[in-house]
Amino acid sequence: MNKYLILCVDDEPEVLNSVLQDLSPFEEHFVVEGAESVDEAMDVIQDMEDENTPLALILCDHIMPSKTGIDFLIELNQRPSTVATRKLLLTGQAGLEDTVNAINHAALDFYISKPWRGNELKETLIQQLTDYVIENDKQLLNWTSILDTERILSAMSDRRGKFGE
Repeated sequence: MNKYLILCVDDEPEVLNSVLQDLSPFEEHFVVEGAESVDEAMDVIQDMEDENTPLALILCDHIMPSKTGIDFLIELNQRPSTVATRKLLLTGQAGLEDTVNAINHAALDFYISKPWRGNELKETLIQQLTDYVIENDKQLLNWTSILDTERILSAMSDRRGKFGE
């Protein structure tokens, strides 16, 4: 099974730790990392790319020092290695104009407002990661016990029909 990276970026350590705790159920099948800044996040992404571990999903706060989360997501959307990454904004402070900007630049797949509910965050991640593996992984059967089984089996059926397998 391919390993993929889930990355959470938030400059508030308490928030970052709380999100990482909510992501712990994914640690058996994904590399789950946290970063307190855009620079630290880029280092993690580069280290994982060097190990051939693609960034499947990023949860990013909006208001951070040096660069906003939306600007960072737009930047990631312009990099060939991260264009397919599912990009989620986890914030309570992004304005409508910022959010529309991210959507218009195809850099935002989902918006989660703070405070969040752990079970809703987990369900959102399952759906977003399911989208990612359907679009980027040839071995879908490996993911049926972890992600959205029905959607993965449907995608497998569609692929068989499409390629006559």
